[in-house]
Amino acid sequence: MKFGLSSPAVTAVTLGAALSAAQCPDYTTYSQSPQGNPSTGPLALPYMRPDPACRTFNSTAVEDVIANMTSRLKDPDIARLFENTFPNTLDTTIKYFNETENLAFVITGDITAQWLRDTGNQLAQYHYLYTQDSELATLVKAIINNEARYVSQYPYCSAFQPPPESGLSTTVNDWAIDVLVNPPVDNQTVYECKYELDSLCSFMKLSRSYYQATNDSSFMNDNWLDAISQIMRVIWEQSQPTFDENWNLVSYYNWTGEAGSLPGAVNNGGNGEPKAYTGLIGTHHRPSDDLCTFAFLTPANAMLTVELGYLADILDSAGLASDVSQAAREYVTNITEAIWEHTLVNNVFAYETNGFGGRYVMDDANVPSLMSLPYLGFLNKSHPAYVATSQVLMSRVNPYYVVGKNFSGIGGPHEDAWNPWPMSLISAIYGTDDDDEILDYLYLIANNTDGLGLIHESIDIYDGSYTRPWFAWANSYFSEMLLDLASRKPYLIFNDNETYVPGQ
Repeated sequence: MKFGLSSPAVTAVTLGAALSAAQCPDYTTYSQSPQGNPSTGPLALPYMRPDPACRTFNSTAVEDVIANMTSRLKDPDIARLFENTFPNTLDTTIKYFNETENLAFVITGDITAQWLRDTGNQLAQYHYLYTQDSELATLVKAIINNEARYVSQYPYCSAFQPPPESGLSTTVNDWAIDVLVNPPVDNQTVYECKYELDSLCSFMKLSRSYYQATNDSSFMNDNWLDAISQIMRVIWEQSQPTFDENWNLVSYYNWTGEAGSLPGAVNNGGNGEPKAYTGLIGTHHRPSDDLCTFAFLTPANAMLTVELGYLADILDSAGLASDVSQAAREYVTNITEAIWEHTLVNNVFAYETNGFGGRYVMDDANVPSLMSLPYLGFLNKSHPAYVATSQVLMSRVNPYYVVGKNFSGIGGPHEDAWNPWPMSLISAIYGTDDDDEILDYLYLIANNTDGLGLIHESIDIYDGSYTRPWFAWANSYFSEMLLDLASRKPYLIFNDNETYVPGQ
């Protein structure tokens, strides 16, 4: 059930008003020091969940999963990590939920804005439970509806302010103050307007996972259908080359940046590096929010093919928008062919290409990444191209792969090059069936939480310091991976070899 107010007529939850009496601590501060009793394993990891009265959404189905998993996990430290991470999104990030308005606002953690990408990933591990907990399903439906409003109005933007109905204050994004965006945006609605192709994919992923779990098509209202229409428009626009046949500049979106903005100015008047037509879809920014070197980001296009395929399926199932469904399937075919034709050399995928022969062989920890291609559903982990690519990525050939005394992995330019991200190791676990590799990666993560029992953004290989104490996406991705192991390789983490899938 959700945490709400006593009157049955009022279903809104706003942390500042509803929870002030409980004197709940700020979780950014709370998460930076050990809290509850330590686990009984050698790491002695603390219990980091807020008091039930301070949790932003309570679900008995979620509590059942925690009880089932922790009772079977053989390592009490891994059990404590699951106990802390699986509910973290619901415990801490639901800033507003109104069932009557069909609106909900979710923050990323220590950044008080709703990112399309983060939200889709923060909620991914709960889809098993939508039929077990109707109020959880209603929450997700409200999140989808709120995001549909954002996307239909600003399809090129990635992060947003609270809906006006919430009464929550907007946040000034210092990094975006000097940024010029075309088409222009309203910063009372938009937190920042970096165009990231994967953000639109994440909106589609959240939508289809809800439908797949519930078979409820009522979220496919005019608002949502308009958002899908806008996504299809962006896909077409960003498939176009930088120059037409008469050398006219083709520009549907630009983001200038300034010296003081993050991650800095975009060259060519905010239009980025030139691209040729390939059938791939261009993007200005990576899932890390960093600038693309070349416009065609392979893992984002891979994710797009998967989600467009699912979009077509759910539209056909609901009997809606057959023209959109047909267009989506055509894009799946064309983009998939372009990925194999333009990004693969010697069985190794490039992270980015430009259609002129330019290739950037690297990977970034943020999902979608090349390491996460099996997780995304683009190909099987045993596919020769993935096996060859993953070997390159976890080596010195990848400029953002680093090894330290206590921690190693893939990072990205978002932080210093010597700061790999635990998220990269989670993707690597999804990408292998080798038991020893899985356990090595799992315990690299477990041993590097700075004794706090939460998954951080990045870890310095020299001094063990970390970035972002409260990063809900990383926590969700970790617990989602443990649930995958519970189904795929239960003997590695359980006291027995009986598989476990929530809700079954």
